[in-house]
Amino acid sequence: MDRVLADDLSRLPELLQSARDFAARAVSGLEARPVAQLGKAPDAEPLPAGGAGAEGALARFAERWAPGFSASAGPRYLGFVTGGATPAALTGDWLTSAYDQNATGSGDSSATALEHETLGWLRELFGLGDAHTGAFVTGATVSNTVALALAREWLGERLGVSVSEAGAAALGPVDVLSGSPHSSIPKALSVLGIGRDRLRTVPVLPGGREAVDVARLAEALDELDGRPAVVVANAGTVNTVDFDDLRAIAALKERYDFWLHVDAAFGGFAALSPEHAHLTDGLDAADSVCVDLHKWLNVPYDAAVQFTRHRDLQVRVFHNASPYLGLPTGEPDFVHLTPENSRRLRALPAWFSLAAYGREGHREIVERNIALARRLGDRITDAPGLRLLAPVRLNVVCFTLDGDPTRERVHALGRAVAESGEAFMTPTFYEGTHALRAAFSNWRTTEADTDRVAAALECAVSSL
Repeated sequence: MDRVLADDLSRLPELLQSARDFAARAVSGLEARPVAQLGKAPDAEPLPAGGAGAEGALARFAERWAPGFSASAGPRYLGFVTGGATPAALTGDWLTSAYDQNATGSGDSSATALEHETLGWLRELFGLGDAHTGAFVTGATVSNTVALALAREWLGERLGVSVSEAGAAALGPVDVLSGSPHSSIPKALSVLGIGRDRLRTVPVLPGGREAVDVARLAEALDELDGRPAVVVANAGTVNTVDFDDLRAIAALKERYDFWLHVDAAFGGFAALSPEHAHLTDGLDAADSVCVDLHKWLNVPYDAAVQFTRHRDLQVRVFHNASPYLGLPTGEPDFVHLTPENSRRLRALPAWFSLAAYGREGHREIVERNIALARRLGDRITDAPGLRLLAPVRLNVVCFTLDGDPTRERVHALGRAVAESGEAFMTPTFYEGTHALRAAFSNWRTTEADTDRVAAALECAVSSL
């Protein structure tokens, strides 16, 4: 064994304590750190010939790289839809690395049983019935890709071909319909060989809505003359957290032949709030569902789940035919359900957080974030030089400059806020207008944090 490696092994408890102390300082200092780091990253160095050991590596990381990391796990990082990591989830994530389980099969470990238990808890959390089975994947993009891979196989069944055997070309042109699809949907269609151009956007409801017009969706399906199709419904759009009428869309299946996929990456968590749970009515009727857990469940990257009513199709698409892996059984191993063979036990941080805080703890996070988004929306409404572009429906605030909202000026506003170190928000384009969006999904965020974000915005807009 290499001498440096052997020395690290003999001193492992002390090394882990050093890492623990370093991590604790980083986590406890999140609120005081600049939220975004916009400076130049260090130049790359050549690979060292001789190693410095774990302690030396930690010192090098602390000096060269840690200062440039953003405070994305902190309370005022409102870009994208980014949760933090609850204390329990962080504990589970550390143990995931310590146990280092390859959660592919049940032959040598109870890790996969833990994943099944966690999936059952999540089904209950989102109001899905036992007909839905699932698996952990890396994020919403892969969850959506898995779902559309199953939809592709389902289309093949309808047309009398096996896509998993013959390839996507055997399908011919595919029709994928959606009102306000997330950008991961065309990406998935590209990966799957269906093609980005096969996505047809259906008109949405008037009045600044992003929810699909169900009547227009029915017309689009009618125009297919009986050809099977894929419908991607949205439970929480990126800009305004608008929800399609899932029950009304599902009812169309009585007249038309289509696979219903629901992208509920973060909007699915509305099910936890009694005031907003109606938005997810009909989710259980979907053929497949995407939920991204490193958003509003506040578990570390990466972690998402995909659910489906069609596990037989999932096995057909993803089974790995190898003697050392075994054949799929009545309870197929995860190696037969996802694109990965080797896979991290992503379920453990989620299990820890759900076990630690339960439904009520996560409901409180969701409802507090919604209230804080409304608070920021009210501040923006009252602030000179700013205006809301859409009602604050859930946890995202979409806003712009009150006058001359050019791309340059709006992006300059976002940069000014980021450079202040107080907050970070991401740009968007909504209703023909350049805008910023602030997404609340972090368990740490408080009213005081929200007021600091508002103050940073007001200061930045006054200097434009």
